[in-house]
Amino acid sequence: MTATTVRKRAATGALLGLALGDALGFPTEFNDVPSILAKCGPWREMPLPRPAFVTDDTQMTLAVGRALRTATDRGVLSRHGLVDPLRQEFIAWNRSPENNRAPGNTCLRACELLERTALWQDASQIHSKGCGANMRVAPVGLLPGLSDEQRSGAAQLQSALTHGHPTALAASDLTAHAVRLLAQGAEPTGLVGLLRSYAVENRTRYHHRWLGDLWTRSQDPTPEHFIARGWDECLEILKRLQEAVRSVSPETDPCLATGEGWIAEEALATGLLCFLLFVDEPVTALRRAACTAGDSDSIACLAGAFAGAYHGADAWPTEWADRIEYQSELATLGALWD
Repeated sequence: MTATTVRKRAATGALLGLALGDALGFPTEFNDVPSILAKCGPWREMPLPRPAFVTDDTQMTLAVGRALRTATDRGVLSRHGLVDPLRQEFIAWNRSPENNRAPGNTCLRACELLERTALWQDASQIHSKGCGANMRVAPVGLLPGLSDEQRSGAAQLQSALTHGHPTALAASDLTAHAVRLLAQGAEPTGLVGLLRSYAVENRTRYHHRWLGDLWTRSQDPTPEHFIARGWDECLEILKRLQEAVRSVSPETDPCLATGEGWIAEEALATGLLCFLLFVDEPVTALRRAACTAGDSDSIACLAGAFAGAYHGADAWPTEWADRIEYQSELATLGALWD
């Protein structure tokens, strides 16, 4: 058997998993667990909706993916090469008639400003740490050939165009790092420890080359103080996640342990918790994530990205993968990066 035939196709798996989780969670977002069970039946048997529509989570993931492809086609990935494609993709998404899936106010406001301001830093919503940035960052973790500095900088930059809060930046960086580790075959049992170490190492590292003077829009005295606030909040939620992995029953709502996912660090932690509760059952992980009281589509899309990165494209039922919205573009990007 050749190396090609055994390759798991992590990028395809992650992108499809993200979209499938998004589609499963779309009808359950804003509902409590009893309401979801009444509507969908037992959560372990939750069907993929027909048609399998996704939300802005998948649409924005594809926007980031297209921007990365454009930037890398032009040369080595850098802030100067990535900012314009990101800006153009976000503006195009904001104008699109398909942008009708209850997108977040932060994204809408920032994208409108990106169209009017010369400096993208002036469009950034510096006080927003909503999950809208880290639910779309998976492509940064899947793009091959990046240095650690490029991956971290690009992950934070794509967040910063809309969500400039330091916790949004740090959570996006951590999400991309987790996707990368899982795609490379890191053991899930040690994943939270690896992420905590990464957060400690990067706690006071402000990416001037990628973020410019973004930090000056805050009230922080130094860029290091600014970014450390974000990493500290992520370290706190990772501590809660580590405890939850050991103690939480898979039958209870994961949001009770690590938060409802409306904010960046909680979306990361609760999406990871769903994956870690069902490492060997990726479809069950998606269903658990979709049957939550919080931001179900974002939690499930992150769980799907993690599970798909770890298991590869074969994690998902063919019948599901074949009918997910945007299937062709997801598969094309996945094949490019696999």
